[in-house]
Amino acid sequence: MGVGKGWEHVVLKLLRGKDFVFTVTGAEDVTDHYRRVRMSDGGLLAAVGGALHPTMWVRLWFQDGGRPHQRAYTLVDPDTAAGTFSLEFALHDGVASDWARAAEPGDTIEATVQGTGFTTPSPAPPRLLVIGDPASLPAINSLLDAHADVPATIWFETQHGSDEELPVRADAGRHELRRVPRDGSALVDRVRAELPELVGDPEQAYVWLACDAATTRTLTGFVRKELGLPKQRVNALGYWRAA
Repeated sequence: MGVGKGWEHVVLKLLRGKDFVFTVTGAEDVTDHYRRVRMSDGGLLAAVGGALHPTMWVRLWFQDGGRPHQRAYTLVDPDTAAGTFSLEFALHDGVASDWARAAEPGDTIEATVQGTGFTTPSPAPPRLLVIGDPASLPAINSLLDAHADVPATIWFETQHGSDEELPVRADAGRHELRRVPRDGSALVDRVRAELPELVGDPEQAYVWLACDAATTRTLTGFVRKELGLPKQRVNALGYWRAA
């Protein structure tokens, strides 16, 4: 029996959201604060077909004290032929992390696909300028995979010591990874100090940004208003809200 999803699901259905049921096939702890759950897709990948794209995400539905609760997660290494993918969870307190910690083969979870999209920057930028944290790591990796020949600089905010072990798919020959320990405005300060020298022509530059909502909002304003990047050269999304 499906979980009750409340008014949010009604709205998504009106917007032509498609529902699927995923089945857990395995899980592993990547670090003590990060867990990967492998899934069979319930027909999702075949249904989306050519619409599969880098950073593609789905909404998972959880029950929290009898109330529906949804969170979005990026597909990791989707395999259309096999009908499989993984989801990765930056663990903290909350119903989604609790589900991920307990997930084992045979468990199922309902999901809705609606609203996801990605436009490849054109013209291609000389360098990807990427800003994120563990919550957006799956999307960062899919972006790097999709633009394997493009150099990139990645500012990656970390919180735990074990975050140094997270699998950022940065190639030392093409990618520069700049880790920034989470400490107040440290990430904002670093990006404001270091990003301008890498932007070059604002019409050619491309910034991909996905952090907590407040940081994303601050840095988006900086990139658009102070560095002069056009709207279509900035992809920004707040992935979570600080408590």
